[in-house]
Amino acid sequence: MPKDTLRYPWDEAPEGAEAIEVAEGVMWMRLPLPMKLDHVNVYALDEGDSWTIIDSGFASKKTKAIWEEILSGPLGGKPVGRIVITHHHPDHIGLAGWFQSEHGAELVTTRTAWLTARMLTLDVQEKPNAETLAFYRSAGMDGAIYDKRAADRPFNFADIVAPLPLGYTRVQQGDTIRMGGRSWDVHIGNGHAPEHATFWSRDDDLVIAGDQILPSISPNVGVYATEPMADPIGEWLEACERLAPLARSEHLVLGGHKLPFTGLPTRMRQLIENHHGALDRLADYIDTPKTAGEVFAPLFKRKIGEAEYGLALVEAFAHLSHLHQTGRATRTTREDGAWLYTRT
Repeated sequence: MPKDTLRYPWDEAPEGAEAIEVAEGVMWMRLPLPMKLDHVNVYALDEGDSWTIIDSGFASKKTKAIWEEILSGPLGGKPVGRIVITHHHPDHIGLAGWFQSEHGAELVTTRTAWLTARMLTLDVQEKPNAETLAFYRSAGMDGAIYDKRAADRPFNFADIVAPLPLGYTRVQQGDTIRMGGRSWDVHIGNGHAPEHATFWSRDDDLVIAGDQILPSISPNVGVYATEPMADPIGEWLEACERLAPLARSEHLVLGGHKLPFTGLPTRMRQLIENHHGALDRLADYIDTPKTAGEVFAPLFKRKIGEAEYGLALVEAFAHLSHLHQTGRATRTTREDGAWLYTRT
């Protein structure tokens, strides 16, 4: 087997309140999610008299109950002194505020992650706002799905993210942080989430990657109504190109989903090439004008169900917008407000 082939040291993930020690003093746990991607990985690093927790799962009674079992069981009843959050998405930051308020933990994350999460928890909406509906139309959302979303109460961050108390400790690009008896260099990713923190151990071969680097799936990279001219695909590719030289074959990558793996140089090449390939397929497909809602087939190469539709739409929009912003496509507005993209 080639040295850089992806390998998975563990065939099975921990279940329930189980924990697997993946390196000395580093425990891997898995929490359930009520969606197609049905889990999130979380980690605990032994500080001697306390634990540092990496990411937290959704804020729900079920997840809190699992955490209580984990804390009293595999983690031996030691307190949580610190909760480190890789990025602001709910499956990662959901219970950070609970660890702060109920367990007295220090919250450590990037400034963008904290500001975004705190802003979103305070922005509760009972009906879709005009800007979001306009964005859906601009993306060419399927009419039946649009009508349903326009009538339903929208998802609110606060539904599954615990309130975040004031105060956190910032990490940023170039920092070094001490966790679990190791010194870790902080390297920032982008694209999937702004200012996404990854941690690279100086003392052994561990990388805590969050969702920036996953083994068998690419994280969602989407554009939203909050910043409709964002270019997360460009940011994603820049981050991958910048992180790739750090990768070593022996690195054990602890990601936010799927299994820990080695063979990181190969995976970084794949992550970069996959998006370039998707952009090329998309450019070929828009010889005739298309909306984001009409390009799922060449982009994803599989059928997209209703449960995945929203994430697929924002990712399709992101890829088309990247082609437009890099001069590979032009766009015009259809009568219904949808952007039509055409290959240059």
